[in-house]
Amino acid sequence: MVDRVYRAAPPDALRIEPLGELTAVFDRRSMQTHLVISPLPEILAMMGNEAVSASSLAGRLAADFDLDGEGDVAVLVADRLAELAALGLVGEV
Repeated sequence: MVDRVYRAAPPDALRIEPLGELTAVFDRRSMQTHLVISPLPEILAMMGNEAVSASSLAGRLAADFDLDGEGDVAVLVADRLAELAALGLVGEV
């Protein structure tokens, strides 16, 4: 597995609003609203303005949420980052 590096859209490009179990993410650049579920909003928040890989992000998530099996978490995070990239909310660096 190649550990790709991603960067989130600039903070002023997105408006993120929690809606109970769902989160609405309005992308001002594309004028599209995406409805997403956890852990996508948490991943976006944890990325901040940094370029991050799935493995580095998995380490942060594992520490913050007390998760076991960091390697398994990295695979799941890589899949979620690919989803966010497909939505245009993150870009590969």
